[in-house]
Amino acid sequence: MPNRRILSLWFPRLGAERLIRMERGTFDAPLAVLRDTGQMQVISSLNVQAEDAGLELGQPLRDAQAVCPGLITRLQNIQGEAAFLTAIRRWAGKFSPWVAQEAPNALMLDLTGCAHLFGGEEGVLDAVAQDCTDLGLTVRGGIADTLGAAWALARFAAQPGAAHRSGDDIDQEAPATRTRAVKRRHWTRGGTPPQKQAGPARVGRIAPPGQTHGALADLPVAGLRLERDTQAELARLGLRRIGDLSGQPRAGLARRFGKGLVLRLDQALGSVPEPVSPATPRPLFAVRMTLPEPIGLQSDLLAAIERLLPPLCDRLKERGQGARVVRLQVFRADQTMQWVDVGLARASDDPERIRPLLRMKLDEIDAGFGIDMLRIEAIRAETLHNRRAAGHLEAGRAVADRLAAGHVLDDLIGRIGARIGLEQITRRHPASSHIPEKGAQSLYAAWSEPWQAAWPDVSVARPVLLWRPEPVQAPDTPRLTTPFRWRGRDMEWVTARGPERIAPEWWLEEADWRSGVRDYWRVTCATGERLWLYYAHGSTMSAGWFCHGAFD
Repeated sequence: MPNRRILSLWFPRLGAERLIRMERGTFDAPLAVLRDTGQMQVISSLNVQAEDAGLELGQPLRDAQAVCPGLITRLQNIQGEAAFLTAIRRWAGKFSPWVAQEAPNALMLDLTGCAHLFGGEEGVLDAVAQDCTDLGLTVRGGIADTLGAAWALARFAAQPGAAHRSGDDIDQEAPATRTRAVKRRHWTRGGTPPQKQAGPARVGRIAPPGQTHGALADLPVAGLRLERDTQAELARLGLRRIGDLSGQPRAGLARRFGKGLVLRLDQALGSVPEPVSPATPRPLFAVRMTLPEPIGLQSDLLAAIERLLPPLCDRLKERGQGARVVRLQVFRADQTMQWVDVGLARASDDPERIRPLLRMKLDEIDAGFGIDMLRIEAIRAETLHNRRAAGHLEAGRAVADRLAAGHVLDDLIGRIGARIGLEQITRRHPASSHIPEKGAQSLYAAWSEPWQAAWPDVSVARPVLLWRPEPVQAPDTPRLTTPFRWRGRDMEWVTARGPERIAPEWWLEEADWRSGVRDYWRVTCATGERLWLYYAHGSTMSAGWFCHGAFD
């Protein structure tokens, strides 16, 4: 069996280059994609010109504009970038059938048994470089025996041994004077921005089979996919390269930095397996409409939805599927996107059952500067089983009426669920238990069928209302005396029927049943109230009287 070979593809400028492709290359200036953190906007992606101007990822917008006044900015579209990465994953399927996405900007490919189709691993990297150049994408790659090693080679092979400046090292502390700091940041006062190092000449680096340890030895510890705090702690101890860690005792590393560091190190070196988990292929049920001019009125959105739903439902019918959750995506003119989801109580391929639910969600959509594209996708679909009415005419009508009534109830559940959520709508089914509060169970109405049979008869009447047991002030005797006090009122009973003894489920530990065996009484008070009282004989909790419900 050939050695396992993993290819890691990293797209460091994915967000910016996606926008450049959408604008057909019209961005001939520094471009930054911004992520809104709630308190400020920071850079999440840059193009080549912006990096050459001295900008960095994670830099606040105000600092970036001070460095580069001609900077062009766009807001990040996380969903759009994820969809773009999915499209790239489909392209990467030409190199291997085993491709996994690694959000937000990377792919993992299992090349085992595939590289010879492209003339070897060098040929694979050359083909990747050529295709990405044609697509206008920047890519870095790494091939190794393990997933962790390939990940590290793709990102850090161009900068081996990069030091982590923490400020705690004496070599770093001595020159950290105010004069040197001012010289380092002269570009903030109008000087020439510092020039970043040019990228690697090659697209990627290959670690020969069986030489993973040597290929990783000179790479920084950040190549182990560690948290920033762990990297800083390692740098303070002088452990800046992976080779510095590989010779250390595992027990000491685990005690000082936790098991996560040891796990990542063993995964990179191949001591612990780490599989490539490819995305599960699924049928895509989606339609979209590109508009010549941006729109913003609800009537225009509804007209577009009415044109999109029939072809979507036709695709569902061809596959015998019905939509259970439908997503409406609106793409604005400023390259941002918003979506709303609606759920159906029963899977359907009928546009008339989906349209009203989407109409109810239109108030949540902010058109912004205008909407220039709409997309509707059935993100969750289920198999539909066609049902036909058979038999005499009367029987057929009865079946049709029953099915129509069921659709009406499902539509009602779907419309209410669009407002408050399908999880808030429940229905009651009988349950098999002698415990009063477990005599019925609540099921989600959207994922259950109505109870068709008659409700099971009980030998002893049960109250209409049940609540958690409430203490009753009465003498501690199994026989109820009058008067007694409940909810701050003095009450007298006129008639009492009982007792009905109910024992707890001994195989379960329930807080409400720690008072032991109960003797239930149906008590009619002088005020007309009919209460359900019980005397608890005591167990881990003391004995006493409690009120559990009311009959009307």
